Amino acid sequence: MRKTWMRGALAATLLVTAGTFALAADKPIYGKWGLDTAGMDTGVKAGDNFFRYANGAWLDSHPIPADKPAVSLRLEMTDRTEGRLHDILEAAAAAAPHQPTDLEGKAGAFYKAFMDEAHVEQLGSKPIQPELNAVRRAKNREALALLMGRNNSDFEASLYSFGIDVDLKDPNHYAIYLSQSGLGLPDRDYYLQPSFAPAKAKYQAYVAQLLHLLNWKNADLRAKEVVAFETKIANASWTKVQERDLNAVYNPVNTADLHTFAPGFNWDAFLKEAGLSHIKRLIVAEKTAFPKLAAIYGTAPLETIKAWQAFHIADNAAPYLSKAFTDAYFEMHDKTLSGQQQQRVRWKRAITAVSGDDFGVGARFGTFGTMGFGVGQLYTAKWFGPDAKAKIEALVHNLLAAYRVRLQNLDWMSDATKVEAIKKLDTYTIKVGYPDHPRDYSGLVVLDDDLVGDVRRAGAFDWAFYLGRYNGPVDRSDWSMTPQTNDAYNGSLRDIVFPAGILQAPIFDANADPAINYGAVGGVIGHELTHGFDDQGRKIDADGKLRDWWTKDDAAKFEARAKVLGAQYSAFEPLPGLHVNGDLTMGENIADLGGVTLALDAYHTSLKGHRARRIDGTTGDQRVFLGWAQAWRGKVSDDYVKKQVVSDPHSPRQFRVNGPVRNVDAWYDAFDVDKDNKLYIAPENRVHIW
Repeated sequence: MRKTWMRGALAATLLVTAGTFALAADKPIYGKWGLDTAGMDTGVKAGDNFFRYANGAWLDSHPIPADKPAVSLRLEMTDRTEGRLHDILEAAAAAAPHQPTDLEGKAGAFYKAFMDEAHVEQLGSKPIQPELNAVRRAKNREALALLMGRNNSDFEASLYSFGIDVDLKDPNHYAIYLSQSGLGLPDRDYYLQPSFAPAKAKYQAYVAQLLHLLNWKNADLRAKEVVAFETKIANASWTKVQERDLNAVYNPVNTADLHTFAPGFNWDAFLKEAGLSHIKRLIVAEKTAFPKLAAIYGTAPLETIKAWQAFHIADNAAPYLSKAFTDAYFEMHDKTLSGQQQQRVRWKRAITAVSGDDFGVGARFGTFGTMGFGVGQLYTAKWFGPDAKAKIEALVHNLLAAYRVRLQNLDWMSDATKVEAIKKLDTYTIKVGYPDHPRDYSGLVVLDDDLVGDVRRAGAFDWAFYLGRYNGPVDRSDWSMTPQTNDAYNGSLRDIVFPAGILQAPIFDANADPAINYGAVGGVIGHELTHGFDDQGRKIDADGKLRDWWTKDDAAKFEARAKVLGAQYSAFEPLPGLHVNGDLTMGENIADLGGVTLALDAYHTSLKGHRARRIDGTTGDQRVFLGWAQAWRGKVSDDYVKKQVVSDPHSPRQFRVNGPVRNVDAWYDAFDVDKDNKLYIAPENRVHIW
């Protein structure tokens, strides 16, 4: 898929692409030329708040719906996809037998099982009694450690979480990664910071509520002990900022040494139950936390650990249980922690259960025990064909060409480092629409009257898939994101994924003015490309290996520029007294700046030396910036902002617009921004990295 491209190829491909993606309506989704100008607030100066200038009227007229913690054009895109999935799964469910053998039938039976609310209500907590009984029977910590080994294939919680991915220092092989876990709240700060005390108190009440629903002895006392236990875990855990450091989280440990490295935990039973007893080596992430967690575990009362495990089993399974559990789950996770006021209707939750969820980042409900890739096959067969895939791939490749030019022309980087950077760029794998090799679901058993069993079997099936390829060659064609997802990612820091679900307005509109598409999808492509060169991505070389390929002088220049950018973002205040963490969001901020910069470059190249035409008084450059701003049009609840700032590496959306543009010189010219404007940064203080 790697080619050498000439700058002039950009114009032909991207402009032609916009025409060849034509829809039946032959007009843009938003406005007359791809921008919803009615949603702007031109009473606000662009240089004071560009996000509001581009989106203010829309923000004022679109309240956050009761069944979501946010409202945005991106979520409108998700809603479109959700509606299509609803049609697919309703039809599949109508035709599905009790135990289907084909992919469509299995997806339909899974969906049907979720939609049979009466049956689910009748069962209550009965479906998770096998897990709960195993906890009750456990006579010691060794037995409970064994249960933790089921964390990737069942509803049990664990102090340590497994993952299988490419070995960062041996990229031709897979490695087992082991990281800290054990918390029920979004981040350690929720346990340790006074500002989150109300949420922590509600969490303890929630723990007690679920334990009461399970008829667990001394539920209120045990809930207090569980939260105290997790508070100790939080104290021992690394921060999100520490976890971002690729060098710090790469710590090879021989499994035979785990007992001395982190004594007090039954590692043999843990590994055996996870199907990893044959593993001789694994990568420990939060190295200094591991012995502390083991010590906490080794001294905690057995009944406390049992109650902690019982609660987490119920919490993980709650979305698939009776109304008492689902309502409690909603009140805690969605309402208290995210500000969502109303539970989603059941069919939408059913789609999440079967297909996964692209909004609730990190939510177990959206990621565990689904048929996401199977549903993706059904979705793309109807809504994203091979022709569309090929055209978007061409677009992405041409953005790669633009990135090559930027690397060649960097004024702060030496030739030696440039050679390595370009070499890495040339190794990128581009994945668009859907995987080239569909995942085989023939071994998955789905029953139309066994929802919890379907979830359990799907989770075990998924874990078995990754275990099964551990000793084989690295599959560079593999995806970690389903085709129907409204997102994109840079996975191993050398592969770019653009699922079918994101290739819709406002990210890409076949009938929009090209400048809008450059700002939106071009910016997103540029963002993902830049992740391979952000503060952590830059540590990976052209072979996918964790290696320092920079000269000391170039590395120092990069760090200095990144530090200035981080300080800019740390000054942003989404809520009074609440600041963005510029260190936590560093990678995404660098990627946003790179994305906007590259999008503008690519647009200029497409013009082939001609002046961009004006449309309704707007210049081409203005439309590129407005395309980026519209792509982030939306808002979230205050509670969600609080959660995002402490746990999410992405900056709140207004700063994903205001943050990068104020560092792009052309933005100042495009909107006549001067030193009297609030977003103004003096030229010598603007950050230019990629």
